Amino acid sequence: MASAVEAVSVKLHVGKKGKPPKRYWDNPTENDEDINKKSRQDEESDSNQGNTPGVSLNKELAKERQNKNDRQGKIDHISGAKDPFPGEAPIPQERLKKFQRVEKTKVTSGLRTKLKEAIHRSEAESEHAQKQAARFDVLLPEDAGFLEGDEGEDTCTISQDDIADAVDITSGAKYFNLNLSQFGPYRLDYNKAGRHLLLGGKRGHVTCIEWQTKNLVSEINVMETVNDVKWLHNEEMYAVAQKKWLYIYDSKGVELHCIRKFNDVLSMQFLPYHFLLATASATGFLQYLDVSVGKEVAAINAKLGRLGVMAQNPQNAIIHLGHPNGIVSLWSPNQKEPLVKMLCHQGGVRSLAVDKTGTYMVTSGLDKKLKVYDIRFFKPLQSYFLPAGASCLSISQKGLLAAATGDIVQVYRDVWGTPVTKPYMAHRVRGGVTGLSFCPHEDVLGVGHADGFTSMIVPGAGEPNFDAMDVNPLAGLKQRREWEVKALLEKVQPELICLDPTQLGRVDRSSWEQRHEERVKVLGYDPLAHEKFTPRNKKKGRSSSGAVERRKKKVAHEDQRDVIRKTVEENMGKEKELKEKETASLSAQGQKSALDRFKK
Repeated sequence: MASAVEAVSVKLHVGKKGKPPKRYWDNPTENDEDINKKSRQDEESDSNQGNTPGVSLNKELAKERQNKNDRQGKIDHISGAKDPFPGEAPIPQERLKKFQRVEKTKVTSGLRTKLKEAIHRSEAESEHAQKQAARFDVLLPEDAGFLEGDEGEDTCTISQDDIADAVDITSGAKYFNLNLSQFGPYRLDYNKAGRHLLLGGKRGHVTCIEWQTKNLVSEINVMETVNDVKWLHNEEMYAVAQKKWLYIYDSKGVELHCIRKFNDVLSMQFLPYHFLLATASATGFLQYLDVSVGKEVAAINAKLGRLGVMAQNPQNAIIHLGHPNGIVSLWSPNQKEPLVKMLCHQGGVRSLAVDKTGTYMVTSGLDKKLKVYDIRFFKPLQSYFLPAGASCLSISQKGLLAAATGDIVQVYRDVWGTPVTKPYMAHRVRGGVTGLSFCPHEDVLGVGHADGFTSMIVPGAGEPNFDAMDVNPLAGLKQRREWEVKALLEKVQPELICLDPTQLGRVDRSSWEQRHEERVKVLGYDPLAHEKFTPRNKKKGRSSSGAVERRKKKVAHEDQRDVIRKTVEENMGKEKELKEKETASLSAQGQKSALDRFKK
C-alpha cells in the first residue's frame, strides 16, 4: 500500500501545469509578477493540503491576463514600438493612370438622391479596383524587353536565325517556317488567348494548329476559294469566308452552318464582347451576325463599291472600312449611314490597323504613303513614304507596327511619336505577303505569304502580363466553359455600340421648355395656359378628397371638350373646302362625276 506522501507527489506531478514559453511581445509588469507570485503561493498551499490546483483558478488567471493584454493592445502595438509609416503606402500617380479606365462623371445638383448614391458607389468601387491593381502591379515580374544592338549596329540588320540562336530553346522554337506552296497564298488569325493559329489558303486549304507545341488540331480542304478566316469566341469554332457563302466549322473541321445570307464575303472581324461577326462583301454590304443566336443583326449598304479592307477598333467596337476612292468610313450596326468619313489617300486604301487603346489608326494606300491618324481628333499625325507601298498592316499590344511591302516585312517603333527614319526589324519571306497578325501575349509576328506561313520573333511586341479575368492562356477545359457561360450572360447588346462609349454613363437632361413642348404635343393643349381650378371648400363633409378630385376632373373635361369641339369644326371646314375645290376643278375640266346624275 502506497504512503500518503507518495500519493500527494503523484498528484502534484500530474496536476502541475508547465509554464508557457515567454514571447517577445509579453511585457511583464508589476501586476503580472504579483499575479504570478499569488498563483505560486496558492499552488504551494494546495500542495501542502494535498490538493491539486483547480481548473477554475487557471481560467481566472488567463482571463485577467487577456483583459490586461486587450487594454494594452488598444494603445500599443504588438512589438511595443510605434509604426514609423502609419497608414497605407502611397501609390505613384503614373501607375494609377496606367489602370484608369473611365474618367469621373460630373454629378450635377439636379440629380436624384438615389442616382447620386449609385454613381458615388460605382466610382468608389472602380477607384478601389484601380488602387488594388496598381498595388499588385509590383508583383508582376514580367517586363517587355526590346531588341538592342551593339554600338553602331542597327537592329534591323539582325536576322531571325541570329535571334533564335541567342535566346533560349523555348523562345527559339517560336521561329519556324511552314512550306505550303501548293495551296497558297495564306490568310491567318490567332485566337484571343494566343495559343491556336488558323490558316486559310486561297485554294481551299484550312488548318488549325496549336502553334506552340506544333500539334495539328485539324486540316481540311473545302475545294473552293477561301477569302478570309476568323476565330469566333473560343478555339472551338471558326468562320471561313468561301467563294459563295459564309461557313462555320468546329475545331475538328466539321461543318456546322452554311449562312447563305452572307455571300461574296472578302473580309471579317469578330467583336468578342458583343458576339458579333462583321463581314464586308464584294457587293458593298457590311453585315453583322450574332453568333450566340445565329441571327443577322444588320445589313448596311455602304454605297462605296467593293469592300475588301476592314479593321475594328477594340476600344469601342466601331468597324473601319477602306474604300477604293481613298475614303475610310466608320460604321456602327445602329445606323445606316457612316458615323465618320475621312479622306485619307489620293488612291485606294490597301490596308488598315487600329491600336488596342483606340487612339491611333494607321492606313496605307495606292499612293505609296503610310499615314498615322489620331482618331480622337480625326487629324493626321505622321505621313511616311514607302517606295513599294504597304499591302498589310498590323499593330501589336505594345504599339509596334508591322508593314509588309512585297516580300519584305518591316517592324517600326513609336510611329505616332517622333518621325521614324529606319525600321526596328526587317525580314524577307519567300513570297508576297497576304496576311500579318501579332500573337497576343507573345513576342511573335505571324506572316502569311504565297509560299506558306512564317512565325517571326519580335522582342517587345506582346503584353507579358495577361488579365486572367478577361483571357487566360493557361485556362483548362472547365475554366473555359465557365468563362463562356459568363461571357454570354455579360454580352453587350449591339445597340450600345457608339463612337464615344462614355456617353452611355451620361444623363441627358432636357430643359423645362423642351419637356413642356413635348407635353403640349402629346395632350393636344397647353395645361398651363390657364390657372389650375381649385374648388371652394364646402361644409358637411362635401369637401372630402374624393369629391374634390371629381370636381377637378369635371372642369378638366369641360376644357378638353371645348378644345376638341374647335378642332373638329376646323377639320370639317377643311374637308368641305377640299370637296368644293375638287368639284370646281372637275366642272372646269368638263368632266362629270358619278353624282351629277342626281342633280336637277
